[in-house]
Amino acid sequence: MALGTATCWAFTSLLFSYSGRLVGSRVVNTSRLLFALVILSLLHLGIYGSLLPLGAEPFRWGWFILSSLLGLVVGDAFLFQAFVLIGPRLSALMMALVPIFSTLLAWLLFGETVSPMELTGIVLTLSGIGWVVTERRSAQAVVENKQYGWGILLGVGAALGQAGGLITARFGLVDEFPAFSATLMRMLVAALTMWGLAAWQGKIGFVVSHWRNRPALAGIAAGTVVGPVLGVWLSLAAIQIARLGIAATLMALTPIILIPLTYFILKEKISVRSVVGTIIALTGVALIFL
Repeated sequence: MALGTATCWAFTSLLFSYSGRLVGSRVVNTSRLLFALVILSLLHLGIYGSLLPLGAEPFRWGWFILSSLLGLVVGDAFLFQAFVLIGPRLSALMMALVPIFSTLLAWLLFGETVSPMELTGIVLTLSGIGWVVTERRSAQAVVENKQYGWGILLGVGAALGQAGGLITARFGLVDEFPAFSATLMRMLVAALTMWGLAAWQGKIGFVVSHWRNRPALAGIAAGTVVGPVLGVWLSLAAIQIARLGIAATLMALTPIILIPLTYFILKEKISVRSVVGTIIALTGVALIFL
């Protein structure tokens, strides 16, 4: 199930990258939140007997609102634009920074100690990512290099947002609150925020009009089912069944799975340096989790 989660994230990255290049990252991000909210609400009705967890205490809503804004609104907005600028493989690799930021935030906020093995993992991950993203791109135009730099920065911002979202969600998940209900609450907040922002800017018609682009709509719909729905369910199941460190490490293998996918599907040239750097980075992630 953990490997299935990583595979889901890989295909979601490909699908959302494809759709984002057709209609823009904002349309993809706003649309998939609505689609995911509808699907998750129906699943919640079938599992728990209600469309929304209305009985959740106010303090949980407070933490999940903050978590959603950091992770699903800001973090994902950066990630989806990174998909467009640098592609799914490099964007997924930048998300390997999430455990580093999570570890550092846990140290700052909760006083959790950082073990020598975790510190080694942080150094390995940073080294691997740094080695991949600094690979020579001399054949690229100045504009493309500028987009590449912005894409990398957006990837860092996405990882920081995701880490902040995970850390703040911990406060709302106390006393064994159902993780599926928490996912739905976070999705509801994100959907209301993004569609409210679109309404305020008069962009609802802009977003909906792009649904006429059938290939893009199909990519968004498929990516929503594979990622926020199936991927989330598999990740929760994996964490419940397997040891957390092992499950989390296997779920972090998305950049490895994306290497052959981007090579065969997107015809992207993959250098030996990219492969080795990705393996080094994920070895660091494994040390942090394990």
